[in-house]
Amino acid sequence: MSRVQTITVGPGDGDQRLDRWLKRLFPHVAQGRIEKMCRKGDLRVDGGRVKASTRLEVGQQVRIPPLPEPGQVEAAPKPRVGEADARLIRDAVIWQDDHIIALNKPPGLATQGGSGQTRHVDGLAEALTFGKDDKPRLVHRLDKDTSGVLLLARSREVAAGLTAAIRHKATRKIYWALVAGVPTPYLGEIRYGLVKAPGHGRGGEGEKMRCVHPREVDETEGAKRAHTLYATLYRVASRAAWVAMEPITGRTHQLRAHMAEIGHPIIGDGKYGGSGQENLGDGWGAQLGGVISKKLHLHARLMAFEHPVTRKPVKITAPLPAHMAASWETLGWEEDFADEDPFESLL
Repeated sequence: MSRVQTITVGPGDGDQRLDRWLKRLFPHVAQGRIEKMCRKGDLRVDGGRVKASTRLEVGQQVRIPPLPEPGQVEAAPKPRVGEADARLIRDAVIWQDDHIIALNKPPGLATQGGSGQTRHVDGLAEALTFGKDDKPRLVHRLDKDTSGVLLLARSREVAAGLTAAIRHKATRKIYWALVAGVPTPYLGEIRYGLVKAPGHGRGGEGEKMRCVHPREVDETEGAKRAHTLYATLYRVASRAAWVAMEPITGRTHQLRAHMAEIGHPIIGDGKYGGSGQENLGDGWGAQLGGVISKKLHLHARLMAFEHPVTRKPVKITAPLPAHMAASWETLGWEEDFADEDPFESLL
């Protein structure tokens, strides 16, 4: 066993999780041991108790208790990604360079683990190293049933740059959806605040976001302001519409809750659209019936940002997933019918 050590977080090692920092220094120490040291208070940062997920800052002092020597404990095996899953996640890559990988995330695949999710992008990213030592890092999320552009950074520095750009609204995201009814005016904005409503599961599963009138946001505990732009692109009589949306803020379930609040839930959205209720032309109901899929029709179509390394503008577009492409074909629409940026006149 080693002795107690105190190590200063050096330049270039800031803004990363404690467990990942420790694993880089002591790769033979298993994740379970790190979490146990945190629970017992043996592993401390600047004298305070921490979690394995605590993010470190340059200059902080990390107290490390005695650790086993490399030969004493078998290194925790790297998560293995099966051949089929590796092929699936690699086939989802639509753009990459030495710093960033962009996926067209399939619907039904969670971004991260939690609430029984054992198969997710974060885990499958082990198959996306492409010659680098570390797997790429998530910098934002998409709901499990939402498809489309998802960025992963291939280094800590690039992850920090992309995360900061998203936090400071220096990126743009445009989503496509099939919604019940036809939103009017055709070009508009939604400013309802959002507050978390408790779920029904033992661990809070099934949580929903509840819309709050803008005048009531400041007086509602836990509510946050939210802002969405929308554009009605094409319609099918009064039954349904192809809508583009740009979230100006990035709240949980923002687009789904906002569209349902104005009476036009996204097709296939059982959480916010009335479960299996069929739309009868009155602008409500999560299903259109017939051959239209019951899966969620929400797709992250485009993401635009300044590359954190080259400083050049990057614009990534993701084709529709199979179930939405089939709905578009049924309704007589093609992807190139829509302008790339229907909100250009609003900026």
